[in-house]
Amino acid sequence: MTDNGVFHQHSLFLRLGYSAEELSSASITVSTFPDPLQLHLKPHASLSSIQLNLHTLYGYLHEGKMLVKRLAAAFGAVTLAQAQLFGNTTIWTAVPTPTPTPTPWNVTHYGGKVNITNNLALTPPMGWSSWNNFGPDINETVVRNTIDAMERLGLKDAGYIYINIDDGWQRYKGSREDHPLEVDPAKFPNGLKAVADYAHSKGFKLGIYSGPGVDTCAGFTGSKGHAAEDAKLFASWGIDHLKYDACCSHADEPQSAVQQVMLDMSTALIATNRSIVFHACHCGWANVWEWAAEEGANQWRIGQDISDDFNYPGNREKYYFDVLDMLDRGNEVAKWTGPGHWNDYDMLIVGLDGESKQLVGTGLSDLEYRTHFSLWALAASPLLIGANITKLSPYDLQTLTNKEIIAINQDPLGQPITLQWSAPDNKTQIYSKGMQDESLVIALLNRGTETASITVNMRAHLTVPWDVYRVRDLWKKVDRGPYDIPFTTEVQAHEAMIFRVWKVACTVGC
Repeated sequence: MTDNGVFHQHSLFLRLGYSAEELSSASITVSTFPDPLQLHLKPHASLSSIQLNLHTLYGYLHEGKMLVKRLAAAFGAVTLAQAQLFGNTTIWTAVPTPTPTPTPWNVTHYGGKVNITNNLALTPPMGWSSWNNFGPDINETVVRNTIDAMERLGLKDAGYIYINIDDGWQRYKGSREDHPLEVDPAKFPNGLKAVADYAHSKGFKLGIYSGPGVDTCAGFTGSKGHAAEDAKLFASWGIDHLKYDACCSHADEPQSAVQQVMLDMSTALIATNRSIVFHACHCGWANVWEWAAEEGANQWRIGQDISDDFNYPGNREKYYFDVLDMLDRGNEVAKWTGPGHWNDYDMLIVGLDGESKQLVGTGLSDLEYRTHFSLWALAASPLLIGANITKLSPYDLQTLTNKEIIAINQDPLGQPITLQWSAPDNKTQIYSKGMQDESLVIALLNRGTETASITVNMRAHLTVPWDVYRVRDLWKKVDRGPYDIPFTTEVQAHEAMIFRVWKVACTVGC
């Protein structure tokens, strides 16, 4: 194919390694440019793998690489990787995503189509975002100081590597029809390329914000009609993460229109050949969790903006979600999360203390902030700190850097949190999450206003047939057990106690 975009005939060699059982009901849809290609595979008892040679008008050749929009398989997740490109033949290999050793609990896999657009964010992104504390008043000094503080305070070593500049970096307010997309020289006198270089030199990655409208939620110039141009611009600056916010510009648009603008940008980002994590932000509207991965997103918000509240009656201003609101929404859409595509519970509010310039809410207690962090971590949500890093308290830092809690969030299996049991009054609840090492994480949540006693019965509450097990309290960092009976613990009001549980081999009387 020439640089002017003319399509050429290519030979596609696709190797698929699946068992006969997996191929019993199989079809693959490859959404190519310009026409889709669908393959229907017939099962065969002796079939363990197949090879297909296809001659088709396939793909879009960009700077020597074939780009595929998406691949969906009825028999589960696949990984597609380009092996090489030579002559008129492109060799791809498609293999099942590795399945972990079967566990005693039901493993939940991502419920949507498989996203193969960038192979990024295989664990939830961790970092910092500017909006909750600074709003549009963001500048180069704040960003550099944040980078330095995160390195100094151990946050980088804990895994927080994304430094995401939200709305407000742009030079102009008003429509893209009237203004170009440029960096505000008063806020970023050295430009964003210099900021990205500084972040990279310190071991961080830099994120940026835009939206598919003519302007953004804060009224700055947007990317409407310029997705390819802006993607190239972001890549030239060394950007590693894009939050693409349609909450304001497309609030009243049909779902198909929102899907299209997200696909346009994800495709444009891939065409830059730079690894840029893509956040398709739509405030939990239009069932975004059902289709965002299909359009190339690595994360998407499941709800409206979070408020700095633990459990505010109703919704502040009939819009904001508090911590428990977001948890409950997450329970409803849990099946849509998984490696490379994450339900985003919104930025962390730890450390805001009711002083956010952008969010409503009166703040949480230290214990409530810790509960909030625990639940986000277990839910496999991206963990983006929203507070002023330089003002975090020692307690905040202890909360945000608990390695055992972070390890749950970053587990390669990428399981969501699952509500397993709730008291009749819903004040006490038991959640669980399966881990790749076959351990089980349990959260005991007290939503009530008084200390409560919660008993965990592995068989009755979690349907886990373990006769003997040992327990580790991940906040107190204390090992308990082994137990061969249910265990009981006292949980403070608005506390989530987090335990990791392992099966113990039973040797006597089993």
